[in-house]
Amino acid sequence: MSSRLAQVWGAIDPQRLRRTLMEMVDIYSPSGKEEDIQLYLEERLARTGIPVRRQVVEEERYNLVATMGAGTPALYLVGHVDTVAAWDIEEYAAVEKAGVIRGLGSADMKGGCAAMVEAWLALATLSEEQRPALGLLLVVGEEENGDGSLRFLEELRPEWVVIGEPTSLRPAFSHFGYLEVSLVIRGRRIHSSLPELGHNAIESMLRVLLQLARSPLFEQEPSQLVYSIREMSSSRAGFVVPDRCEAWIDLHLSPQVRPTEVRRELEAIFARARDTIKGLDLEASFDFEAGGYQLEGDNRLREVLEEIYPRLHLPLECVPFRSHSDGNLFYQAGCRPLILGPGSLETAHTAEEQTTLVEVEAAARIYAALALG
Repeated sequence: MSSRLAQVWGAIDPQRLRRTLMEMVDIYSPSGKEEDIQLYLEERLARTGIPVRRQVVEEERYNLVATMGAGTPALYLVGHVDTVAAWDIEEYAAVEKAGVIRGLGSADMKGGCAAMVEAWLALATLSEEQRPALGLLLVVGEEENGDGSLRFLEELRPEWVVIGEPTSLRPAFSHFGYLEVSLVIRGRRIHSSLPELGHNAIESMLRVLLQLARSPLFEQEPSQLVYSIREMSSSRAGFVVPDRCEAWIDLHLSPQVRPTEVRRELEAIFARARDTIKGLDLEASFDFEAGGYQLEGDNRLREVLEEIYPRLHLPLECVPFRSHSDGNLFYQAGCRPLILGPGSLETAHTAEEQTTLVEVEAAARIYAALALG
C-alpha cells in the first residue's frame, strides 16, 4: 500500500461517515426537491477549503461540482442525491440497528454519496501537491429524467466516472440498456350495467399486455431482457365502464440487445393488437431509450480494484448493472462509467431499503483508492 493511500485510509472517520449518512437519509429529497440536501452537502464539503460550485439545472435545483489536484480530472466520483417519493411520509427517516441503516435512499444512493463525501474529506487531508486530480459531482434528477447529469455533460465529459449506485460493492463495467414505454387506451364510457354498449379500456389494456407477455420477445432469459409492468391506472368516474387506461412498462436490456430492435418488435405487437382487438384505440410512446454497454476488461480501474479488494477482504466479482442509471447517459456522451456502490438493488425503492455501515465504509476506501490509482 502506498504511503498516500495509507494516510487517506487513516483519515477516513467511520463515526463522521455514519453521521453523514444518517443525516442525509433524514433529509427528504425526492426528485425535484433536492435543495435542502444540496445545502447540507455544500456546507459539509466547504469545510475542506476546496471550492464547491453550484451548477444550475433549473430554478432552485442545482448540481454540486468540486475538483481537487492539478489539471483537468480524468475521473469524477458521481452520485445522485434525489430519491423516489416516500412510501410513507412519516416513515422515511434513518433507523440504525446492529450496523444496518434503513430509510429512504439509504441504498439508492445516499449510501454511495456519503461514502464519496467521506473519501473526498479524507483525500483533502493530503497536501495540495499530493492530492490527485479528481472531480466530485453530486447531481439532481436521476430518478426522473437524468437532467442533472445531462446539465453536467453540457460542460464536461471526463474520461472516467465512478457512479455509486447500489451493487453490493460488486464492480459493474457493463450496464443494461433501458426502454420505457407508455401505453394509453381510450374506450367508451357507459353505465356499468350496460358494458356491451361501451368499450372497457381496462379490459383492452389487459388484452394488449397478454399479447405482449405471449410474444417470443419475452421468452429470453432475464440475463438478456427484463420486462416489468411498472404502473397501470384508469379513469375513476363512479358506476361506469372506464373510458381510459394507462400503463407504463420498463424493459431492461443486456448490452448485447439493441433497443431499436426491441422497439420495432413492440411496434409490430401493438399493430397486431389493433388488428385483433375490436375497437382498440391504442397510443404507444417510447419515452426513454438508452443502449447498454460493455467496457473493456483490462483497464486501470480494474487493476486498482484487483489490488485493494484483497486488502479489504472482499471478493472481486464483476457483474452487469441491471437497472437504469445515469451511467447510460455518461456512456452515450463518450465517458467510461464504472457502477460501484454499497447496498443492493433488491431493497431499493421499497419500504425495506437498507445498507450497512461496513459496506459504506468499504466504499469510501475503494473510492479513495480509485482516485489515487
